[in-house]
Amino acid sequence: MSQPHPPVALYLHLPFCVARCPYCDFVVYAGSDARGPRARTERLHAALARELELRADALDARFGPAGAASPSADARPDAASPIDARPPLTSVYFGGGTPSLTSPEWIARLMDAVRARFGVAADAEVTLEANPGADERGDLAAFRRAGVNRVSFGAQSLDAGELRRLGRRHSPKDVAAAVEAARAGGIGSVNLDLLYDVPGQSEADWEATLRAALVLGPDHLSLYALTLDDPDEEGLTGAGGDHLPTPPGARRWRERARAEQDDDRAAAQYTNATEMLAARGLRGYEISNWARPGHESRHNLAYWERRSYEAVGPGAHAFDGVVRRWNSAAMEPYLAALLESGPVLPPGGSETLTTTDAAAERVILALRLDEGVPASWAAEPPLGEVREWAEHSGLLEPFGVGGEQRLRLTTRGRLLSNELFARLV
Repeated sequence: MSQPHPPVALYLHLPFCVARCPYCDFVVYAGSDARGPRARTERLHAALARELELRADALDARFGPAGAASPSADARPDAASPIDARPPLTSVYFGGGTPSLTSPEWIARLMDAVRARFGVAADAEVTLEANPGADERGDLAAFRRAGVNRVSFGAQSLDAGELRRLGRRHSPKDVAAAVEAARAGGIGSVNLDLLYDVPGQSEADWEATLRAALVLGPDHLSLYALTLDDPDEEGLTGAGGDHLPTPPGARRWRERARAEQDDDRAAAQYTNATEMLAARGLRGYEISNWARPGHESRHNLAYWERRSYEAVGPGAHAFDGVVRRWNSAAMEPYLAALLESGPVLPPGGSETLTTTDAAAERVILALRLDEGVPASWAAEPPLGEVREWAEHSGLLEPFGVGGEQRLRLTTRGRLLSNELFARLV
């Protein structure tokens, strides 16, 4: 059975946005919550700092003080972790929301707290999510001085019409200006998020967005099919839920958008992207992510490799190798717990994975990566039960690397990965 391990990564959720995009299912508080005299940003930042202290106290008690051992970016979840040796973090990620709305001074204060209580490796990846608009991307040079060395811009498209349909406030020129500002500010790694299967988006439109993005020279691209889930229907909202209810206007927008989506078009767009990016030297190291050598997202790799990670903020999720834990998405209970009640840890929930669940998750997450899984994993459940079907269906293929036989998803397998993963659970 797996054992709990200290975190190698830390996620901080900063939930404020100028406005909420109609397709967004993240924990977001917008409008007067984010800006103006009634903004709750200062209280949220203070609460985050207190949650950091409480989570660090708990880690100290379980694994010893931070910084007692040298970090190892190559360590795996099954590596031994002595009780008196808690290595510093190799990744810190400010997600949202629009974290670039936060002042560089607050980012610096939060990073100081992280360094003091968790330890941060000298070569750690520190990511900040940002919107490209001139009034939302913030002072990127100041963020760099605060410790940020990687920025992920929510570009979503480089077509002005698509951006308007998606409810985005920036223009294609803003994306170019944001990348330039990040480079000028000393940010060493830049990611662009892009969406495909967007209503009204043709294959030619998608190709034009990809080509325009490549002209900007990003180090990393994350390409996501527009997903229009219903967290209310899935039971993820409510008093203890990790999602917020979908606003009525957003629900109507999603109903119209679903009618304009097309699975075949999405498949063609994805296939086109894999070919185009490979030709430009970007490695598709994960189903939705491409990077130049050395610019793979270390933070997200911690998720896919099932390494332990800590998390703070409304709706944030953490994992210690055995137990998944989450904070509820509701802002007021979060603030009340941390600022008015002692402080105490905010409300939320947890789940202890069974051995069967952990085995399925290990295979599913590993198959998301281009390195795939050792062929030996197919000798036992759950992969052994579906390998023959998956290979016959053209979803899995064997390959060799360094004398080892492995299995990985084909391009078709990436497109139909949910069908395969459902059979592994």
